Amino acid sequence: MRLKADLIIRNIGQLLTMAPPGPTFACSDAIVAVSGGHIVAAGSRREIEPVLAERDLTINVDAAGGVVTPGLIDPHTHLLFAGWREAEFTQRLEGRPYLEILAQGGGILNTVARFRVASDDELLAHGRSALDRMLRAGTTTVEVKSGYGLDREQELRALRLYRRLGEEHSIDLVPTFLGAHAVPGEFGGRPNAARAYLDEVCLPLLPEIAAAGLARFCDVFCEEGVFSVEDSRRLLVAAAAHGLGLKLHADEIEPLGGAELAAEVGAVSADHLARASEEGLRRMAATGVTAVLLPTTLFTLGRRDYAPARKMIELGVEIALATDYNPGTSPVESMPLVMGVACRTMGLSPAEAFRACTAGAARAVGLGGKVGEIRPGLPADLVVFEAGDYRQVAYRLGVNLVRMVVKNGRIVVGGP
Repeated sequence: MRLKADLIIRNIGQLLTMAPPGPTFACSDAIVAVSGGHIVAAGSRREIEPVLAERDLTINVDAAGGVVTPGLIDPHTHLLFAGWREAEFTQRLEGRPYLEILAQGGGILNTVARFRVASDDELLAHGRSALDRMLRAGTTTVEVKSGYGLDREQELRALRLYRRLGEEHSIDLVPTFLGAHAVPGEFGGRPNAARAYLDEVCLPLLPEIAAAGLARFCDVFCEEGVFSVEDSRRLLVAAAAHGLGLKLHADEIEPLGGAELAAEVGAVSADHLARASEEGLRRMAATGVTAVLLPTTLFTLGRRDYAPARKMIELGVEIALATDYNPGTSPVESMPLVMGVACRTMGLSPAEAFRACTAGAARAVGLGGKVGEIRPGLPADLVVFEAGDYRQVAYRLGVNLVRMVVKNGRIVVGGP
């Protein structure tokens, strides 16, 4: 029986399939064949070519000896915002810590004020532009968080705008409710302000968000000076009761116990983890919680206490990498750049970094085994890199080597 294909990529120098346990390489003249938006064959030309059947409209792509990988997945972004925070860049260079900037109305609270007065059109235009750049850098799936509205209507607005963007853009969006991103200014003078905000805004929103299908996950900034472990647990347990998956901003600045909480509540991921305890990491490994690491955030903040990626791998924790795209602490949109920084600061190999941006990142957004791999039956989300060796992607820091991007079997960047 011959395989009918409407898109065939030939002359692949290195094919990174990321099939378990991955990465798996098929080198020297490999082929990927696509039909109906899904992969039908991937591997050696010698084995696949004899069973392929081309149609009249079959598109043939010559990879010219380049590298083909799954579409990259960014599992942690704060996509929708209005305006940048370049002034804080200077403040951080002068040594002022983030929590001090936040306490003076900067940081997240600065972006909240801008978000609330921005129009839908302004926010959508920003989101489209950022997604376009991400796509050109090889990203085909992006997790997107609310968290810059911090009241009922603004948080719902953010999630509804994500739905609009997801319907119109080539990139698949995975929406997350992060109402518990900070305590808004209007609650600042109240006793137990964080708990009051959760009780009056975040917890009542959960059933409405779940019923409308506006988010797949609920996230919380579990950190000293933001939301305690106890308050974070209350929110996450309630979110799970409404059918939402769970995520945490955990142990970024202080070893508060966020990694342990992620394991306790069965979160799909715990993110940041620069200060996570070894016990917390062991519990994450035992319960299958993916660690989402954000090296460009630490780099932007001028910090050197990067998350212990090598220890995580030794303990059996699945690793994912993400941009943490946001206006203050990581104005980064390129996953290849994240890979390059991760290899240089966290000790990851290029192969480990690629897995962390594909199959590992898929697990971090609840799509493990559904995207992030190249094998028959999966969506044809593919990147063709203009490189003779996959290691160049992380090695050639800041250079966009993406020649072509295929999303669901359709060429969305580049051409044959």
